[in-house]
This record gives sequence, structure tokens and C-alpha cells, in this order.
Amino acid sequence: MEFDFLEPVNDGILKFISSLSSQELGSKIVLHTKDQFPDINKITFAIIGVLEDRRNSNGINDVNLNIVRKKLYGMFPGNWDASIADLGNILAGDSVEDTYFALKRVTATLIKNKVIPIVLGGSQDLTYALYRAYDDLEQMVNMVAVDNKFDFGKENETVSANSYLTKIIIDEPNNLFNYCNIGYQTYYNSQEEIDLIEKLFFDAYRLGEISNKIALAEPVFRDADLISIDLNSVKSSVSGNMITFEPNGFNGKEICSLARYAGISDKVSCLGIFNHNSTAPEAVIIAQIVWYFIEGYHYRSKEYPFGSRATYLKYIVPLEDEELIFYKSDKTDRWWIEIPSESNGHNKLKRNTLLPCSYDEYLSACNQELPERWWKAQRKNAL
Repeated sequence: MEFDFLEPVNDGILKFISSLSSQELGSKIVLHTKDQFPDINKITFAIIGVLEDRRNSNGINDVNLNIVRKKLYGMFPGNWDASIADLGNILAGDSVEDTYFALKRVTATLIKNKVIPIVLGGSQDLTYALYRAYDDLEQMVNMVAVDNKFDFGKENETVSANSYLTKIIIDEPNNLFNYCNIGYQTYYNSQEEIDLIEKLFFDAYRLGEISNKIALAEPVFRDADLISIDLNSVKSSVSGNMITFEPNGFNGKEICSLARYAGISDKVSCLGIFNHNSTAPEAVIIAQIVWYFIEGYHYRSKEYPFGSRATYLKYIVPLEDEELIFYKSDKTDRWWIEIPSESNGHNKLKRNTLLPCSYDEYLSACNQELPERWWKAQRKNAL
């Protein structure tokens, strides 16, 4: 069975949880112990540790998630009604590919059962296993990486934390519809890589763009299925990571805001947090990222594509050669733009004919400027 790959939560964590008050988060979660395994039909979130770091360039192969669990479980939950389980850890396999296989099987089973995996790594190449978990779901995948690099590598290069994206793009079956990077830093990415992002009609936002206006990221997360967060995207003065020192990056408030946007998204079905260097400050950041992701979930509104758009306000913007159709939610005031029907004959987005957008993009269209994400989505649909 898939869950046989999971090791129970260790005795040290159980002892820590037993010392907590009944109001703290650790007292409210369901645990995988030696004597029992949580009923996945009764949980909303499943926390999974993956002790695999052999393909991380920082040279640290000892992943310790106990400190992360202690920081998280010592917090107080919000006004939450979703059930949370800690399913324990996936140990490093005999080979890295063995670990990928175990993580893929566990994640796929959870997603099929409407459980949201929160995967704590471990190195970011584990994102590849999370992506492959969608193979049996018969859907295209939109992936968002919060990362200071694009993580491209050479086609014949062994997949690693710095090259996993190439394997996602070239391996069959190719279920990736869109990739978006949030927070890349130009000096860490070659011009050829930046040009490739454009050529593939992917999206990318520089660190400065998002830091100056964090709300730019909200429509991106709204259309995502899989979120992968590289902790190197957080500046070291916040994370305490002095091993791979990063003078620039997101601050604590910004990374937690992004996590909350991810949680609010009605479509996000998996979150991974990677490249943890086992430091106490990083453990605090990870715990807060997870907390805000779960908090965001409780503000999901079940809007498009899961709800009806019948009561949305419809706005038609005439352009020189065509017209753009926008929808504004009557519930949350969020915006969508319609992908033209003529591009849907060979539509990879069969499940979604509306693209999340912002009010600013509507204003730009009123000024006769085509929204870039709309244009890219239309081009990808036509491929």
C-alpha cells in the first residue's frame, strides 16, 4: 500500500505534543503513530516530511524536520474547521529515484482523495515527483515556483535541485500547461534562460516586481495546481540561512502573504517547501508558511472553475481587431478574462475557459493594451 512508505512520527515529537496545551495546534492534529494511521477520508491536509537531500548543491544531506514540527505545532490555530494530519516521513530510498517513486505514489493517492499534501523537504528536485503525481488525474498542470532561479539544466543532466524544471518540461507524459516563477533574481539566471521562459510562453516575475506589489501574485496562484517554494527565495537575514547566504529575497511578511494567496486559491491541491538547511530560524519561517497556507484555505470561496459564473458582472472591452470579455465576481470582487472560443477547438484548458486576472489588467485592456498572460494562454492553447 502507498502509505507503507511513511515512517510514523517519532517519539520525540509525540512527547513534545503531549506537553502542549489543548489550544495549541499540535493537540488538534491527527498523528501517524506506531499504533494508528489517520483515516484520510476525514482529513483536509496531510503533512509529509521527505528526508531526501542528495541532489542539493549545498552539501547537506541530513534533513531534520523535527524542529519544524515543534515550531508549527507550538502555534495556535486560527478559526479553522479543517482536519490536519501528520503522516510522518518518507525516508531516503536506496536511490533518489526510489524516493521519487514513494513520494509520487503517496501524493497521488492523497490528491485523488481530495486531501492537500503539504510536503516538507528535502531538496527541490522533489518537485518533479509531486508533478508526476498528477499523471493519473488526466489533467494539465499549472505549476508555480517561488524561487530566485528557474532551475533549468542540460537535457542529459541528472535531475537535481537546480535542474528539475528541464526534466518536467521534456519528460513524457507532458502534462505541464503553464509554469510561473515568482521572485526570480536576474543575476542568478542567464539571458538564454530568461529568453526560454518567453519562448515557452511561461510567466516570470522578478523579486522587485512582487515586493513592490505583492497582489500581482494573487491571480497566478488562483490558476495554480502545484506550488513549490524554495527557501533560498527568502533573504538570509530573515531565514537565518548562512550556508547558502542570500542578501536579497522575500522578507517574512512577503513569503507568508504568498503562502496565504496559495491557500486561498480554489485550485491549489499540493504545496511543497524545499531546500531547508535545518536551522532554527528557517524552521520558524517554514512553520509560518504552513500556518498561512492553511489559514488561506479557510477563505476559499469556491469560485470558478468550481462554482457558477452566472451571477458575475460581465464587462466587454472592444479592441481594434476583437473584443475582450472580463468577469468580476459578485462575491469577492476578483477578476477573470475569457479565453476566446476560437482558440478552444484544441484547448488544453478544457476544464477552465476563464483566466484569473487583476483589475489593473482590465484597466490596461480599456487602454487598448492586451494582457500579457491572456496572450500567452491563448498561444499555448493554440499549440
